[in-house]
Amino acid sequence: MVPLARRLTGILHPEGRHDLGPGSFEGWYIKFVSPDLEQRWAVIPGIFRGLEGNDEAFLQVLDGATGRSWYHRYPAESFDAATTGLDIRVGPNRFTDRVIRLDCPQLSGELRITSELDPWPVRPWSPGVMGWYAWVPAMECYHGVVSFSHSLTGTLAVEGTEVDFDGSRGYLEKDWGLAFPAGYLWAHSNSFTRSDASLMASVALIPWRGREFRGFIVGLRTGGRLYKFATYTGAASTHLSVDDSHVTWNLRSRAWPGTSPLRLELRADRVAGGLLHAPIRTEMHRRVEETLDSRIAVRLTRGSEVLFDDVGLAAGLEVHGDTDRLLATAESA
Repeated sequence: MVPLARRLTGILHPEGRHDLGPGSFEGWYIKFVSPDLEQRWAVIPGIFRGLEGNDEAFLQVLDGATGRSWYHRYPAESFDAATTGLDIRVGPNRFTDRVIRLDCPQLSGELRITSELDPWPVRPWSPGVMGWYAWVPAMECYHGVVSFSHSLTGTLAVEGTEVDFDGSRGYLEKDWGLAFPAGYLWAHSNSFTRSDASLMASVALIPWRGREFRGFIVGLRTGGRLYKFATYTGAASTHLSVDDSHVTWNLRSRAWPGTSPLRLELRADRVAGGLLHAPIRTEMHRRVEETLDSRIAVRLTRGSEVLFDDVGLAAGLEVHGDTDRLLATAESA
């Protein structure tokens, strides 16, 4: 059982360490893309706490240009992270709000974060991307957006070859809990024509009081504004489909009196990717395919007014688990 004070701190600091105990995991998803989009990488430091003492720290690496992926194990004792800020250590690797320091066979060197992180706002009544659901104890999986987009500079040795990452864009999110959902879709891009734009979209099967519902969170950050479409905002999916080549998802915001609802149309290309490790309560080794080579067409309108219309490149996309059940499940608890 997590002490109440510690739990409150964790809710208000989704970027920090949560210490949920045996049968839990925490992972930070750190993506960086070079200006020419040729270098597309995601690294995931984290910790898995097994039910039988089979704890392990890890660093996952995904090369989005080739689809190759690697899983590096470390002793659990080599992991540490701050509780009220971003400061993660896994073996010789360190990640803060100022620096990404890597020392593994695929990537070594240091990237510096040269702008402020841009998180999903955390408020007591809506602490981050999960809204009031963040206050619900014993959710299967919690999520946080630590930075929609930030600037990077520096050089990394990519399998021994020096590569300049000056002017790269970064993205950072956090997952923690007991296990990943039984079925989910997730997508992200911050490589749009409009340099300030970033999209995160996720829909998943959510266990709830012996039943389940289809919960979703979508955030489009552009023009200094965050457009939110989520289960807890009263938004709804008007269309959601998955086939071998595309994910198509249309959403409508809640219709407030005197205003027209926002409408968001997403269409993501499905392409081959690399295999990452995902948690279940007994181990850290369920395999999940992720690409960093998708394209996401994004169109936001209100009535006849087009607020945003662009295509996100070097996009992350995961389609995993029981998607038939996901598509058939109602969007209400």
